[in-house]
Amino acid sequence: MAQFFKAKPNRSKQLSAKLSLQVNGLDHLGAGIAQHQGKVVFIPGALPGETVSVQLTEQKKQYARARLVKVEQAAPCRTVAACPHYSTCGGCDLQHMTLDAQRQAKTDALANLLSRAWDREVCVDEVIAGEPWHYRRRARLATWYDKQTKTLQLGFRREASKQVAAIESCPVLAQVLSALIEPLSGLLNRLSVKSSLGHVELIDVESGRYLVLRVTRAPGDKDRALLAEFATKHSVQVLLADNDGGCIDLQGAAVTPGYQLGELTLAFKPGNFIQVNGEINAAMVSRAVDWLAPTSGERVLDLFCGVGNFSLPLAQTGAQVIGVEGVPEMVAQASCNARHAGLAEVSFFHGDLSADLSGEPWLGKIDKLLLDPARAGAFESLQWLGKMKPAKVVYVSCNPVSLARDSKVLKEQGYQLAKLALLDMFPQTHHIEAMALFERC
Repeated sequence: MAQFFKAKPNRSKQLSAKLSLQVNGLDHLGAGIAQHQGKVVFIPGALPGETVSVQLTEQKKQYARARLVKVEQAAPCRTVAACPHYSTCGGCDLQHMTLDAQRQAKTDALANLLSRAWDREVCVDEVIAGEPWHYRRRARLATWYDKQTKTLQLGFRREASKQVAAIESCPVLAQVLSALIEPLSGLLNRLSVKSSLGHVELIDVESGRYLVLRVTRAPGDKDRALLAEFATKHSVQVLLADNDGGCIDLQGAAVTPGYQLGELTLAFKPGNFIQVNGEINAAMVSRAVDWLAPTSGERVLDLFCGVGNFSLPLAQTGAQVIGVEGVPEMVAQASCNARHAGLAEVSFFHGDLSADLSGEPWLGKIDKLLLDPARAGAFESLQWLGKMKPAKVVYVSCNPVSLARDSKVLKEQGYQLAKLALLDMFPQTHHIEAMALFERC
């Protein structure tokens, strides 16, 4: 016999009565920090120095989370968000904070995390920053097809949601890309395959401007004519990405975009990882080469090398560079980029850098090491430091928590933190990117 149960309400996530709290800090995710009944309360949207009205949304033993209801007394660093979609889009989350205050908060958060990892005061030596707006040379937009109205929405995901917030422009995108969004939405709604469209990627690099459409069924002649007309009018190349990872233009030819890094051209396929902030990327690579200071004949290992963003500039110094990457097609692209640049003293390998590396042909004594891992960090790779014994290590991080954790491994292996820089790769957001130099004692 079937039995029916009424689920008990999850009281830990029920909204509380409104509380008035004093915000005294900001965490590394951009949420305001307050105290209530002996617990730390995290309040997205609240700023240090503010008095705010909130409702608790989640209660744990040592902390709670709250929803900002009203700012009763604003902090001097509070400002009006520039983007009209700020309240709905899940992208930028610090536009309500002045730029100087954003960078100071990120600097403080980075220094605090590293200080705790090293059990001493750690200072950020440098902030590498650039333009605060229109800095993104690449973005992936989401689509959502409404079967009732038979319309397609184009935009970004709402915060912590699968829903799409339709947008007309984006002030952190390159201006030429932002200007494409509104006419592009109109175009996509005219296509007969609009219900079969996946994400849309916009790219603006030195080799050109690209519109990449993820399609689950091939567009017909009418759709192709509309796309070709749009391409001509807006000076973009339209590329179609299929289920197998292939990417072709409207005539069926394979197209590979490329970005400049000094005298180098680094080609990549849509879907490959590249840094979206070209200005900060160039400054970051230059600083990494300066910090490592490789000399001719030295052996330099670049782990998580991608399409050669660091490997090729390092190889220009005359060093013998080895790049290792977990995505096979990016390994192939990096090798192609090296050949195109005429760099013979660089080689690339495919490898799972979270696995056992003992049998890898490239693992051995090196002079310098560069790491540029994903958010999970490089903890597993650093277990092999004893075999590599580099004199210097540059760690480029997109997650300061992983950097702090992994720096403990370096400390245990006899390395000292020599330099620390904040990379303001994503202004108007809480994201903290950093690079650190470690030297063997």
